[in-house]
Amino acid sequence: MELQIAQRSQAKIRLCLQGPAGAGKTYSALLVAYGLCGDWSKVAVIDTEHYSASLYSHLGEYKVLPLAEPYSPEHYQEAVQVCESAGMEVIILDTISLEWQFLLDYHASLSGNSFTNWSKVTPRHNHFVKALLHSPAHIIATARTKQDYVLSEKNGKLVPEKVGLKAIQRDDLDYEFTLVFDLDTKNQASASKDRTSLFQGKPPHLLTADTGQQIRNWCELGSPSETEPTIREQIALCTSLKELSALYHRYPEQQVYLKAEYQQQKLSILKSTLTQNHLTTSNLNRNGKQHHSH
Repeated sequence: MELQIAQRSQAKIRLCLQGPAGAGKTYSALLVAYGLCGDWSKVAVIDTEHYSASLYSHLGEYKVLPLAEPYSPEHYQEAVQVCESAGMEVIILDTISLEWQFLLDYHASLSGNSFTNWSKVTPRHNHFVKALLHSPAHIIATARTKQDYVLSEKNGKLVPEKVGLKAIQRDDLDYEFTLVFDLDTKNQASASKDRTSLFQGKPPHLLTADTGQQIRNWCELGSPSETEPTIREQIALCTSLKELSALYHRYPEQQVYLKAEYQQQKLSILKSTLTQNHLTTSNLNRNGKQHHSH
């Protein structure tokens, strides 16, 4: 048992791509995976979609592990372990919706009290989730979505009303992911959850290998990306406390790690402000326009 300093270089992304059929989840996952590791031979797809992962073999020589029924959590875990043992750096699970569907069918088949029967289901799902969270590889999971409805009252009647898309998985599963992208039928992605702060609030966009590269940079403590200055560089460019404070709150994940840099820049700004004020006062005194009593 040994305490270690938390380092982002040890962090691995847990990414979920959710969308309807035809949204390009598999293709997008492959491009992001390549950006994450830069080596197709280190990318594996656990394929439950009847060899659909092989449709994109022109991209590069990634590995495919076809997963046949049963789509039990244990079967998925076994597949993840095979990929880990083979030294894969990015594991794509395409799709995790079948794991939850399997458990729903299993729950429906149990006799007795429906509520207490969940105690036979939940631990199996939790072990599956734990396997994803503890994997030494980057994990990209795809999930199918379905039209979600709520019952709302209209003219005294309860009628179903469309309220967007919902992933076919357990309701709280998105809590386990660092980043969740919602894909539409035009293959455009929007971040519905983003602990990296890289994509939150950005307009819908295509996912590419560059997306994976940005995520990889974030995992490696914000190391330099050609297109975007690192947070360290942004700190050094701040010229006011307001600007520095805005940057500090924009990246809560980095606050502790970059505390010294923030404090140093704060002192630098204060020192610069004091010097500027002193110069202004001196000039005013020299010009005889204004005198300060000391």
